[in-house]
Amino acid sequence: MNAPQLVVHRDKELMAQAAAARLITKIVDAQASRGHASVVLTGGRNGNGLLAALAAEPARDAVDWGRLDLWWGDERFLPEGDPERNVTQAREALLDAVPLDPKRVHAMPASDGPYGTDVEAAAEGYAEELARAAGPENHGSVPTFDVLMLGVGPDTHVASLFPELPAVRETERTVVGVRGAPKPPPTRVTLTLPAIRAAREVWLLAAGEDKARAAAIALSGAGEIQAPAAGARGRARTLWLLDTAAASQLPRSLYPPASP
Repeated sequence: MNAPQLVVHRDKELMAQAAAARLITKIVDAQASRGHASVVLTGGRNGNGLLAALAAEPARDAVDWGRLDLWWGDERFLPEGDPERNVTQAREALLDAVPLDPKRVHAMPASDGPYGTDVEAAAEGYAEELARAAGPENHGSVPTFDVLMLGVGPDTHVASLFPELPAVRETERTVVGVRGAPKPPPTRVTLTLPAIRAAREVWLLAAGEDKARAAAIALSGAGEIQAPAAGARGRARTLWLLDTAAASQLPRSLYPPASP
């Protein structure tokens, strides 16, 4: 297991800008190496802040947007176009401004989509879509994502994996439905830890004082059932991107700075 690496930025704006530049580099490198890239997006203020920073970054034109696959780590199970859906917010922040191939934008099902209000069927459908995209070179039934991004909640949740709830205990399925989430809306679709760990790199984003305790808990050796962020790791790299407020309770001397 690779040890998490830590990068702390002065404030959330600088963190978003630096993370956007870092993501562009990763995408361009993957496309140069294999002809395509695969990224898993996250919602929330930090995920959307990164996308907005990417939209404003002149270097975004270095990306071949038509050869980029986009997936989501989780989604609020609401009707298509609902302003609370992660995909809706991502489109507003970035996606509508770049020439993506619509067939490579893999949004999670909506509650008025082909599965209706059956969140378990919607989760199974997304798992099947991931499995179809996985090749023989991948590890199991999901693609080996180049970068999978996760926002860290104040309670240490990532994606829609909340402490102690059944979804964080899942060891077989790659996507599950969530009911009774402590954060509204209560019904969601989420990747599980096995799917998250298929990524080459997992980036955890945390900014603001309200994330300081969560970051400290997750990086202090807590168990993943009690602190889901502690169980999110990549095959090659696990990178925590924080601002000084979110890092204020961390023993930073224990974590060497990450390389660019």
